[in-house]
Amino acid sequence: MSPNGSDRSSRRPMRRKLPQVLTAGLILATASGCSYNWEDFPRLGMPTPVTEEAPRILSLWQGSWAAALVTGVLVWGLILWSVVFHRRSRTKVEVPPQTRYNMPIEALYTVTPLIIVSVLFYFTARDESKLLALSDKPAHTVNVVGYQWSWGFNYIENVDGDATTGTEVPKELGAIPDKFQKEFPAGAEGVYDAGIPGTRNPQTGNPGPTLWLPKGEKVRFVLTSRDVIHSFWVVPFLMKQDVIPGHTNVFEVTPTQEGTFLGKCAELCGVDHSRMLFNVKVVSPERYQQHLKELAEKGQTGFIPSGIEQTDPARNAEKNQL
Repeated sequence: MSPNGSDRSSRRPMRRKLPQVLTAGLILATASGCSYNWEDFPRLGMPTPVTEEAPRILSLWQGSWAAALVTGVLVWGLILWSVVFHRRSRTKVEVPPQTRYNMPIEALYTVTPLIIVSVLFYFTARDESKLLALSDKPAHTVNVVGYQWSWGFNYIENVDGDATTGTEVPKELGAIPDKFQKEFPAGAEGVYDAGIPGTRNPQTGNPGPTLWLPKGEKVRFVLTSRDVIHSFWVVPFLMKQDVIPGHTNVFEVTPTQEGTFLGKCAELCGVDHSRMLFNVKVVSPERYQQHLKELAEKGQTGFIPSGIEQTDPARNAEKNQL
């Protein structure tokens, strides 16, 4: 048989197997899709956003996936093309011509990754600056306190409506920098709620304490820790931040959907890290104010200690950066 005939015969087994591979892939995709809600596909694994800020994060996530998919298709295509059209023939044993370098190709695979990384960096930096921007006067301020092995919530609110009470910042909130203390509401005597690993949400039975938030009103989270590094993560907020001893992180959200959502610590903080769970209950502003009064009626007035106090150099550095 001629070399050309032998070469064509060597391709037949691969061509015969190709329909079988495609069929198996189609069956696998459809079988796994039976348990998948295709309405969730555009979010690419992200939960449904429940704050005004979360869609920006979702958009960045989707854009990153799109860029990765385009890059993957290009790389997979080049690999398959080289495998199919440049595979070694059984009848040709000589070494093919060797190319030591190709300047256009080398420039292409050097410049292209730089462009991809630069574009991703631009959109990430743009969205991060928007997400971490702070308003002059948020409607509500909650000091989230992380400790082994649960969470506490200081609601820095003027619960009794009297602006003459709570005029001085209590020592329990001394770990919070002065910049944020100056933006506390007037007369904020405050109430608190503190959990333990065995705490349960009375409505859902989910483990952990419950943080209440008002729908449609901006809330500032001031994150402090009493011991080690934790991470405050409310899953459908699509955002999390570290809770660091001796350092204060801050961000703001505006909830847009009522309901009870799950939160957890996203930083390995010790042996019982998996038990550092909490719930977030978003309600109407009226119900939120009622909950604050209920905490006051229970005697949970004032604040729990917010955490490890910052050193003066750290306070001054943060003051200059913000």
